[in-house]
Amino acid sequence: MSRIEQKSGTANDLTSGEAFAPAERDAVYRAIATRRDVRGEFLPDPLCENALSRILAAAHQAPSVGLSQPWDFILVRDRETRSRIAEIFARANEEAAKRFPAQKQAQYRTLKLEGILSAPLNICVTSDPARGGPVILGATHMADTDLFSTVCAIQNLWLAARAEGIGVGWVSILHEDQVKSVLGIPDRIRLVGYLCLGHVRGFHDRPELEKRGWRRRDDVKKHVHEEKWNVQHDPDD
Repeated sequence: MSRIEQKSGTANDLTSGEAFAPAERDAVYRAIATRRDVRGEFLPDPLCENALSRILAAAHQAPSVGLSQPWDFILVRDRETRSRIAEIFARANEEAAKRFPAQKQAQYRTLKLEGILSAPLNICVTSDPARGGPVILGATHMADTDLFSTVCAIQNLWLAARAEGIGVGWVSILHEDQVKSVLGIPDRIRLVGYLCLGHVRGFHDRPELEKRGWRRRDDVKKHVHEEKWNVQHDPDD
């Protein structure tokens, strides 16, 4: 066996690399284009356990540095626990509002930025930086790769949920240490995402913050550089 074959395997180890059929390809792009951060559209109906299992399996199929699989998923259904998390959000959200310019604060306070109690299920997604051992392949020079891997798992979860007709909202306005205390998460574990999941009345046709005039989506061309960073490039132009 050649040195290249030893490193990458033989052709018999590979599956087909052909493009998806048009309908399959379009379904992938549709899930990406119509995925939304859901906040106020949740229905109280419980999730189908089979669908939830498929969604979690999709998340677990995400790529991870050194195949470390640093993520864990804490399923939170208990109303009292979710109420405690909602209180943490309320305090943090008021703190966040005060950080914006005066002319933005009023608009900020009109935005619904979580569905902690209205969604039937919350999922706290964590990352264990030591999951792959004391030295992790691929993480020797970029220490946060476990976090990047866990975000990939969240994106997989989000797209799978959209394909199942289930909405997801990511709540990021939280005090990490307080949430970890409520959920009994060890100090060394990072909280990466606190998600709200549930069936929805419908999905917005474009991002809600764009519809409400908070920001707009840029043309992708403003974020693409050729060969080197373009010093004239400014996404906020």
